[in-house]
Amino acid sequence: MAVVSKNHPVPDLVPVRRALLSVSDKTGLVEFARDLVALGVELVSTGGTRAALEAAGLVVRDVSDLTGFPEIMDGRVKTLHPGVHGGLLSIRADEEHRSAMQAHKIAEIDLAVVNLYPFEQTVAGGADSATIVENIDIGGPAMIRASAKNHAYVTAVTDPGDYGRVLEALRSNDGSVPLALRRELAALAFARTAAYDAAVSGWFATELALEAPRHRAFGGRLLDVMRYGENPHQAAAFYSNGEQRPGVATATLLQGKQLSYNNINDTDAAFELVSEFDRDRAACAIIKHANPCGVAVGDSLVEAYRRALECDQTSAFGGIIALNRTLDAETATEIVKLFTEVIIAPDASEEAKDILSAKKNLRLMVTGELADPRQPGLTVKTVAGGLLVQGRDNGIVLPEDFKVVTRRAPDARELADLGFAFRVAKHVKSNAIVYALNGATVGIGAGQMSRVDSARIAARKAVDAAEVLGLEAPLTKGRVVASDAFFPFADGLLSAIEAGATAVVQPGGSMRDQDVIDAADEAGIAMVFTGMRHFRH
Repeated sequence: MAVVSKNHPVPDLVPVRRALLSVSDKTGLVEFARDLVALGVELVSTGGTRAALEAAGLVVRDVSDLTGFPEIMDGRVKTLHPGVHGGLLSIRADEEHRSAMQAHKIAEIDLAVVNLYPFEQTVAGGADSATIVENIDIGGPAMIRASAKNHAYVTAVTDPGDYGRVLEALRSNDGSVPLALRRELAALAFARTAAYDAAVSGWFATELALEAPRHRAFGGRLLDVMRYGENPHQAAAFYSNGEQRPGVATATLLQGKQLSYNNINDTDAAFELVSEFDRDRAACAIIKHANPCGVAVGDSLVEAYRRALECDQTSAFGGIIALNRTLDAETATEIVKLFTEVIIAPDASEEAKDILSAKKNLRLMVTGELADPRQPGLTVKTVAGGLLVQGRDNGIVLPEDFKVVTRRAPDARELADLGFAFRVAKHVKSNAIVYALNGATVGIGAGQMSRVDSARIAARKAVDAAEVLGLEAPLTKGRVVASDAFFPFADGLLSAIEAGATAVVQPGGSMRDQDVIDAADEAGIAMVFTGMRHFRH
């Protein structure tokens, strides 16, 4: 049954006379508390927070003075008491509330400064289950929600970044906080507890291998506000979900201006792709509109970059470059010859940084590590009225797992290129066709409604590249081709054969697989099945 409001008028300015401080993140705590005391605010605190304040020479009342009850059960129970929650939830204009407070000797709390046990950091640090569970905060969220609900009279502060705003408001309003700020901080407080609960429920779902829990929550912490989204009329912001996966959300921006919405989307696609390749060989991926326009491996980064660029120099202009090794001076010197939006790599040498510094608008990001392509995780897509949630595509099929289905088997060179091409196809928008030679893409067809069209576009891209490079024939001649999904008919395969493919890798699984195999045998090409599809939409 819903509780009916008594519709008491909400005051604009509420004086702060007593503050309850209970924080795990003690950033700026002592300075904030000292300023509160200077404004005549009485401090009440708990456990470690109180110890930190007293160590700084501040006079602090213990929360047990309000509750008349000591902390028990290793501090699990200390603020869950009417002496605290009555002070946070009382409606000051309600006579019944005032009478109850007087009868039970409950003191008003005007300011609640609370942040939560570091649950997300504990999970990210790889702690054991018992430690993680112990870092699920109970009293903190209860106090935050109570004070935020009663924002008509209480100021709820959950982030040290807001200490300055609260102090400014107190100083500007003779020790009071205006309603507008109280409402804004209440909204932030509920968002914080929602994100916290999402992290906890998400961890439980992972621990229990619940692929489709009855309720699914997602939360995030604001990293940046974009100038706009995909288009100038769309608002956008960038959030961290707490996952410590190397990539664009956890990378350090060493130089360059703020990344745009499209930059972030493309940079994520680029780094996820290049992370498919271990550092035993240098790898480079060049991305445009979330699709690769060139990918290559080599004995050095500069070789990998040059070979990736050769695939489609026109599309590479204004693209994103991802590298799987520390960016060196030689590679940096090559990259700055072409207009590039973002470079992302595990690290960069000082010489490379100096070279790139001349390009003030070029963003350089370092991640420290590569992302693990096998790591599980979730991807989320919004649809009207709902969310589509699925596991990250962490499937990998190695050449030794390929099933040869044609009379001719691929030779060693073809087999290596088939493995390379299929890894790239995993990161190309469907329908995807990828031609490759000696560890480099030579033609990519992406995002077409027909697989035949993707095959034709990939071949046409190879023709264009040959013209730019001054070659007599396109590089698809005598090369391998990868398809992200099966060929439903032989026509797509025939287009690849017409372009010069000698070996094909595809998932298989079509009702007409035999027709496709027969077409391959008739042309004398090799074909292997992977048994794994990589649709990407």
